[in-house]
Amino acid sequence: MIKAVYPGTFDPLTKGHLDVINRARKLFSKITILVAHHNEKNPLFTVVERKKMLADSVKRMKNVNVDSYDGLLVDYAKKNNIRVVIRGLRAISDFEYEFQMALMNRKISPDVETVFLVPDESFTYLSSSLIKEIISVGGDISHFVPRVVNKYLKEKLKKES
Repeated sequence: MIKAVYPGTFDPLTKGHLDVINRARKLFSKITILVAHHNEKNPLFTVVERKKMLADSVKRMKNVNVDSYDGLLVDYAKKNNIRVVIRGLRAISDFEYEFQMALMNRKISPDVETVFLVPDESFTYLSSSLIKEIISVGGDISHFVPRVVNKYLKEKLKKES
């Protein structure tokens, strides 16, 4: 059984993220989606809210669970006996940063490998930042996020207005 972790901010979860999760499910026995705290990114949703959105979005996926962690990813992986880190690459611009992170993680923990997965080309332009920008000006994001995430976004914006 090979376990993998898919870390990210997921603020919010997009259909591109779900595509990567579905691809990873075919390759690994168990996937943990790890919500990063990243307070310096000034997230729209709290860690608890992001975990709930993710859990609601993947609840029918038998080999997927959701967790959060505030610390080094490789420490989480070691603590949970996870040997693979999944990273999504949308475009060549993602590669340099992700490659640097993979090499750093390997230096810290040589037993943890990084696997890069490319989403379906119909999702390569998607990012959580773009989703937040579109919805902040009243745009329709229903084609870009799971239904449950769309609901959370609308409720969040209603509370903030």
